[in-house]
Amino acid sequence: MPRTTVLLADDNLAVLDHVRKLFEKEKDYKVVAVISDGTTVVGEYLRLRPDVISLDISMGAISGIDIARQLQDLGCSAKIIFLTVHEDSDYVNAAMGAGGSAYVVKSRLNMDLLSAVNAVLSNKLFVSPTLLYASGEGKNSLV
Repeated sequence: MPRTTVLLADDNLAVLDHVRKLFEKEKDYKVVAVISDGTTVVGEYLRLRPDVISLDISMGAISGIDIARQLQDLGCSAKIIFLTVHEDSDYVNAAMGAGGSAYVVKSRLNMDLLSAVNAVLSNKLFVSPTLLYASGEGKNSLV
């Protein structure tokens, strides 16, 4: 059975390394690119066609939300998971509106990222539970 391919994009090198190591521990996933410059994400997506993209929102010259919009305009088939420090509902709404399938806050990275990947691969949406509790949406992290 083929492994799920993953492209990682974050301008924080320590986060990128940590996320890469999380995926490398799992036999079902293969990290195909680790990108620290948001301006190269679209080109690498077109070259590699990963199944999943883990994308930071604050990426310097271009935001992850803008990158997701560009990917959607190209007919991107990858599931986009936003991995970010932003815990504001406006960011969640903008990210999901730009084509995101999951929204994971970095403070819950170890607990939520692989759950988010499993959810999006099952065509479900995922939002870190702390955001749902804060907004009063309830207990279920799948929306």
